Amino acid sequence: MTDQQQAAGPGARASRPSRLGSPELTAQGLRKVGYLPNERIASVVYLGEQLAKPVLIEGPAGTGKTELAKSVAQMCGMRLIRLQCYEGLDEAKALYEWNYKKQLLRIQAGQADGQSGLTEAAWSDLESDIFSEEFLLSRPLLTAIRAPEPVVLLIDEVDRLEVETEALLLEVLSDYQVSIPELGTITATQIPLVFLTSNNSRELSEALKRRCLYLYIDYPSVEREKEIVASRVPGIGERLAEQVSGLVRSLRQIDLKKRPSVSETIDLANTLFLLGAEEITPQLAADTLHVLLKYQSDIEKAAAELTVGQPT
Repeated sequence: MTDQQQAAGPGARASRPSRLGSPELTAQGLRKVGYLPNERIASVVYLGEQLAKPVLIEGPAGTGKTELAKSVAQMCGMRLIRLQCYEGLDEAKALYEWNYKKQLLRIQAGQADGQSGLTEAAWSDLESDIFSEEFLLSRPLLTAIRAPEPVVLLIDEVDRLEVETEALLLEVLSDYQVSIPELGTITATQIPLVFLTSNNSRELSEALKRRCLYLYIDYPSVEREKEIVASRVPGIGERLAEQVSGLVRSLRQIDLKKRPSVSETIDLANTLFLLGAEEITPQLAADTLHVLLKYQSDIEKAAAELTVGQPT
């Protein structure tokens, strides 16, 4: 048997120490902090930690992708480091940049001390000084890599990046290291739990996907959304929670500009609970559509549907 074959044997596949314990304990921990996962979500989160692989979470906006990463951090008592992606995000905002103002002040201070005519050796010393840790500004990716304690790194809405910018992530997600020309390669002392979210606004590169475990989170079923409402709005009646989840599911089946998110479902439940409602009437549903829908055309379309018959 070759060394490679031996390395691939059962001993090499032994699980590493886990902060999460097991898929079942992961699910229990998430529930304790208010996130209600299904079996698949808990399993992928656990495997991502065990395999030291990022988890790419795709799905419609508002289905709890970002909340999952936040809940994992809360459950584990770990610091959450968030990189909010947007068009035009560059290395200076994602990885690191040099504090140019401070570097300039250091150069000017050297000149004030009579070093205006710097020799080559003196300039080399000054250059080594201004490109040192003191002048380095860490951004989210580098901060996560250098953190001495375990952290959760959330790369939110990665699909909003330009295709070229994805290359910034590859070194970090492949080897958990960052190369800084002036300082060398900085390697993580601990492996962060990494979550990337995407709303599917564009196709992500194969190179990025290969480095990740994949998880798709869709809108919850009526039963699961009812459970979410009951957990997030203590005291709400079972009948009202059931009607709220049923109404939202009906609205999501209409061709809207923006379908109601889970957080907006919770907002509606809170609104109705504060109003003292025990059930949703057609008029009450029409009067509170603005809590769920954020475009007037969507509100008008939904109101027209509600006049046909009350959603169940």
